[in-house]
Amino acid sequence: MIRRSFFVRVLLLFYLVSWLSAGYGQKVALVLSGGGSRGAAHIGVIKALEEKHIPIHFIAGTSIGAIIGGLYACGYSTEEMTELLSSDDFQRWAHGVVDNAFSYYFLKPEPNSSWINLRFSLKKKLASNLPTNIISPFEMDFEMMRITAPCAAKSGYHFDNLMVPFRCVAADIDSGYAMIMRNGDLGAAIRASMTYPFYFKPLEINGCLLFDGGMYNNFPSDVAISEFHPDVIIGSKVAGNYEKPDSEDILSQIQNMLVEKTNYSVILEKGVLIEPHVDKVNLLDFSQTRRFADSGYVATVRKIEVIRSMVIDSIAPWEISAKRRAYREKTHEIVFDTILITGLKKGQAKYIRRMLMQKSDKITLDKIKKQYFRLLADDKIKYVFPKAIGTPGGSTYQLHLDIRKADPFGLQFGGNISTSGSNEGFIELDYQHMGIVPIRGMLNSYFGRFYNSIKGGARVEFPSRMPFYLEGYITYSHRDYFRTTTYFFQDKTPSFLIDNEQTISLSGGLPFTNKGKFESSFWFGYIREKYYEKNFFTREDTADISDFTFYSPQVLFELNTLNKKQYPNSGSYLGIDFHFVSGVEKNMPGSTSPLTDTLTKAQQWIQVKVTYDNYFQRIGPWKIGFYAQGLFSTQPLFRTYTSSLLYAPSFQPIPECQTLFLPSYRAPIFAAVGLKNIMELYKNIEFRLEGYLFQPYQNIDVAADGITPVYGPFPGIYNILISSAMVYHSPLGPLSLGLNYFDHADTPFSFSFNFGYTLFNRRAIRY
Repeated sequence: MIRRSFFVRVLLLFYLVSWLSAGYGQKVALVLSGGGSRGAAHIGVIKALEEKHIPIHFIAGTSIGAIIGGLYACGYSTEEMTELLSSDDFQRWAHGVVDNAFSYYFLKPEPNSSWINLRFSLKKKLASNLPTNIISPFEMDFEMMRITAPCAAKSGYHFDNLMVPFRCVAADIDSGYAMIMRNGDLGAAIRASMTYPFYFKPLEINGCLLFDGGMYNNFPSDVAISEFHPDVIIGSKVAGNYEKPDSEDILSQIQNMLVEKTNYSVILEKGVLIEPHVDKVNLLDFSQTRRFADSGYVATVRKIEVIRSMVIDSIAPWEISAKRRAYREKTHEIVFDTILITGLKKGQAKYIRRMLMQKSDKITLDKIKKQYFRLLADDKIKYVFPKAIGTPGGSTYQLHLDIRKADPFGLQFGGNISTSGSNEGFIELDYQHMGIVPIRGMLNSYFGRFYNSIKGGARVEFPSRMPFYLEGYITYSHRDYFRTTTYFFQDKTPSFLIDNEQTISLSGGLPFTNKGKFESSFWFGYIREKYYEKNFFTREDTADISDFTFYSPQVLFELNTLNKKQYPNSGSYLGIDFHFVSGVEKNMPGSTSPLTDTLTKAQQWIQVKVTYDNYFQRIGPWKIGFYAQGLFSTQPLFRTYTSSLLYAPSFQPIPECQTLFLPSYRAPIFAAVGLKNIMELYKNIEFRLEGYLFQPYQNIDVAADGITPVYGPFPGIYNILISSAMVYHSPLGPLSLGLNYFDHADTPFSFSFNFGYTLFNRRAIRY
């Protein structure tokens, strides 16, 4: 009896141990595939598992699976992940677009007609100067640091110590193998796993150049088994292998060469594969996040009975919430006390530290963010990857910045291809020296039938607590209105106008918030105008010449958040421009002029211009813009009617106005308003209808002798300007097909096709 009783007890103990092992010792691993924005379905999978009391003891993922898995391992709830991925912010991060709040206007160079901007180094081979990525996810990198750094520090940089033990996979293209990321900086590991080739810049970790883990293992169920030894695997799959390459499809060939075929199976006998129904969308289009998450939820609920047949253990949602809350409460706010910089020389690193810390002993992440993105707005910086590393046993962090300086030489190409006579080419070469005090030198040239110009100079920036810059330029410009074709010339008289301008400018500026700047300038210049007052002249005739030698101090205040340098459709602009002009006019009549003597006369005036341009929120496909401009000047009349018009300020609200001589829109004092109606027809394609009213205080008229300028009665004759255009915003520049109406012009309508920018080097005293 004793032996039998002992045998029964042993048997009961065996069954008890087995039951405890099956019920409470059972471990479940969740595996999340890659798949770009479709991976939002993983959130729905996790939500359903939590609601149905299914525990998740381990998590492994690749690419988007690494992002979702990493966030969950850091204690983010499914609601928080859905909110994050569906936000405009995340969509912007994924496309490498930095928030306008961190766009530093005072660092931007003067807008020009460039289509392409290439940077290169004479020390590198040609292939080394080619770009390696389309998108630079600077804000994504910074925000992933914000999200993951406190958890990574709490875990001691071992992913087993996160709220949920975590693994992700990256591709080491040197060895040709998948690298399992199990420790180190969590944000860097996730970033490496999501680095889709040629979209994002590859990341270097421990001497290995890493790309998207999906290249070698897009569904790391084998990693989950080898790392965690789970009893059950639940897999979420939103991707598949590429189809067989097509001899006529180069993209399919490249995809199959770069990406190895993945085994999308859970491998374990106790395993469930969930395949949410998600549409094929752009890799980085997260606009369907909520819908995809719902698909993941529904697909998981349908498999709950199968999952529950394998998973006996349960955990209530409130237990998960309590665990999440307790975990996150033990993390520390990110406060930096040290900045460590790699990739730069000593003087260059000092420049960066001065910009970021500004003599502070400690600085929070939120405070350093503004300075950090000011650094990224600097075109002397090519790439920055941040890490926040917690100090051992402390509550502060070190900011590790891996920085790559931009190549010293820059080459820009551009211009405008037009059916009018304003075809232009543009080229600019610059050299940047990055040190404690950065210097940029540049030389550019416009060349074409209507406009030719050359400009050279340098800019020096001072990264103090209140940063400022000093710059100086020499500019020569030549406008030949006579060579503009008759079809696009709005006024037949006068038909011969040649404008030459030579200037030297010295300027200093400082920021007004990150959206604006104050700039003070001093101009020295010489202008020569050649023209005939009448159209009747021969090759033997000589033109009238009007010279003006001047100096002009200027104060400029600007606030600018416009999103494009031509045809903007969002943002706003406010500019206040004050000039004092003092110079000497010298008029030399030509052979056709009734005047015979040369006149030399001193001229002085002040001039104030205020411009406001604003685009309001979109209503469906429509967006409304409002434009207003006012100009007051005490500018006196010059000797002749034509020279007075040439030196008078002009109203130029649309690009075509800059290539035309339009007397009806020139006056020393005027006010103008306009409305812009913009309809989005398709992505980057829009129809614009703009109307403007120009009201001069007095018109510049000509006396009975046909040459002497006089002011007309008050108020002057108002003029209407209407512009319609179909615009495609291409990656190189705008392509437009437009029809314009100019009031009181001999040829009021003009039709034009343009590809590129109608932008020119800055003028001294005229607009």
